[in-house]
Amino acid sequence: MSKKNYKKRGKYIIHVLNDDVNTYEYVTTQLRELCGHNYFQSIQCTNIIHSVGKCDVFTGPYNMCSEVYTELLESGLNVTISKK
Repeated sequence: MSKKNYKKRGKYIIHVLNDDVNTYEYVTTQLRELCGHNYFQSIQCTNIIHSVGKCDVFTGPYNMCSEVYTELLESGLNVTISKK
């Protein structure tokens, strides 16, 4: 196993950050479509994003997180990815 792949092992977390551009409804819809949240999870995460400033919306291996991260970025959301 190469050193590069070894560093990407383990769990990663995607955080969605609050912004002044996207509407509450848009963020809720994107979380359902891209992260697989149900209606109540997406509402709860959007409330946390709005009040706290960020929320962990997806956790998994790097390859899955990388795909979801890219899709969230392309949808216009402000996201970060970090190792758990």
